[in-house]
Amino acid sequence: MNLNELGLDRWLTNQARNLCQPGQRMARVTVVHRGWYTVRNEEGEVTARTTGRFLHSTESTCDMPCVGDWVCVRYQDTQNAATIHGMLPRKSFLRRKYAGKRIEIQMIAANIDVAFIVQSCHYDFNVSRLERYLVMANEGQVEPVLILSKTDLISADKLEQLIAEIREAGISTRIIAISNVTGSGLEQIEDAMGAGKTYCIVGSSGVGKSTLINRLIGHDALETKAVSDSGEGRHTTVRRQLLALDQGAMLIDTPGMREVGLLDASDGMDDNFDDIHELSRGCRFSNCSHTQEPQCAILQAIEDGTLQQVHYQNYLKLKTESESNKMAYAVKRKKRKS
Repeated sequence: MNLNELGLDRWLTNQARNLCQPGQRMARVTVVHRGWYTVRNEEGEVTARTTGRFLHSTESTCDMPCVGDWVCVRYQDTQNAATIHGMLPRKSFLRRKYAGKRIEIQMIAANIDVAFIVQSCHYDFNVSRLERYLVMANEGQVEPVLILSKTDLISADKLEQLIAEIREAGISTRIIAISNVTGSGLEQIEDAMGAGKTYCIVGSSGVGKSTLINRLIGHDALETKAVSDSGEGRHTTVRRQLLALDQGAMLIDTPGMREVGLLDASDGMDDNFDDIHELSRGCRFSNCSHTQEPQCAILQAIEDGTLQQVHYQNYLKLKTESESNKMAYAVKRKKRKS
């Protein structure tokens, strides 16, 4: 593969002219695993480590390379190993707050064109969690596509009901319903993928992400495990990696996420809840809190039934969480710098 087939474009090339020094070459990160990296260029993949100088120039873990990043590397004489000296700016990204109480940004993948957000129709379906994924994608300038998997475990009427729940929440994102068992819907995903573009699959553990990737690749490149009696899959992916498909697209596989915490995702909130922002323009007061003020357009919409209460409550919850984590993160970074 040449670098353009790996996703390199003119903007990234111009960035590399200013960042990569003589003797360094551009490569794309395809695997990150416990401090080690695999990078790929026209000649293939090699193992790489960051230099001490690069490591000490970073302020947080989100400044370290992640899968999909473009980096400036220097290859060793044997050409079977390399060192990472610099990293190009990211055109787009997926990130979240680390799971648990840790207030830190965790990078998931970078330079992505489309995020396939997978939810199982059987046990994993949750509109509120889906909205978290959409905020994450919108925040990183990544186009989202919703994949409803395991449709073979429910009836056609139930599938229509689930899709209606998504639309009633004000979500207009494209939806593709699939079954890894029957193959239904897989051709729609294949048709949506273009050569030289990068796609990332995200979702909870056991929703069928690895099986879907194996179906798209055409062979069992990733380990999968049999589902339980309830239809729930079992976690298999343990690291993020970028895979090249025969038709020219690139696909990033990610471990299942038990939490999708938000940190400083105000832009993503605005994009994902644009219906609420549009309604707020009709409020009588410019500083309306949308809780008890007279002539509040949002409260009126909830009363009329044109805006779902649960949709608005989820907006408030995510907004509060994002702003609270942002403040805590700013305090932590200030202490670190001191």
